[in-house]
Amino acid sequence: MDIKTRVEGVLALFDEHYGPVKCYLNHENPWQLLIATMLSAQCTDDRVNMVTENLFKKYTSVKDFAEASLSELEQDIRSTGFYHNKAKNIIACCQALLMEHGGEVPSDIESLTKLAGVGRKTANVVRGNIFGIESIVVDTHVKRISNMLGFTDSQDPVKIEFELMDILPKDHWIRYNTQAIAHGRKVCIARRPQCSTCFLSGYCRHFEESSAVRK
Repeated sequence: MDIKTRVEGVLALFDEHYGPVKCYLNHENPWQLLIATMLSAQCTDDRVNMVTENLFKKYTSVKDFAEASLSELEQDIRSTGFYHNKAKNIIACCQALLMEHGGEVPSDIESLTKLAGVGRKTANVVRGNIFGIESIVVDTHVKRISNMLGFTDSQDPVKIEFELMDILPKDHWIRYNTQAIAHGRKVCIARRPQCSTCFLSGYCRHFEESSAVRK
């Protein structure tokens, strides 16, 4: 099966089964999504949402985070893991937002990735969900499922991002991320993928190869 046919089939079924899926991280404005995404590194979205429910009531602005006590913020976000680095980066990031961007979150990838603790994944989450800029977000679900489907053979998130940009239509870039998350949680579960009942089996390279081995 050529890659164009595989992509078209997967995207059609993703749309049929999941439709547009909203961002899983709760937020009310750009800086909240930026911070929530920073907290989501090596942490579940559910845990982040539990933490930010109180966090965003305590710190109600970029200025509040910029002026936060490091030790206090560490305790506030402790349950998200890697809290020492996350707290340090959040404070430095918000200080830069105040000093260099007037307290506003920029939309261009270069400015975003210059902020402390902000890589391409975090930047693209903000660009896609806040500014409506078509962006590919490569998280653990997108990386694993894209490999399973045969969309990429790379393990490097940046290489995967650019490879997916080449094969996915732009109007599906941000949608593909949230749909892949939904699929990874419900069907293509990391430790126990439900290959025999997966609606993508007809387009999945992993399923094809597994079936060939069994034969």
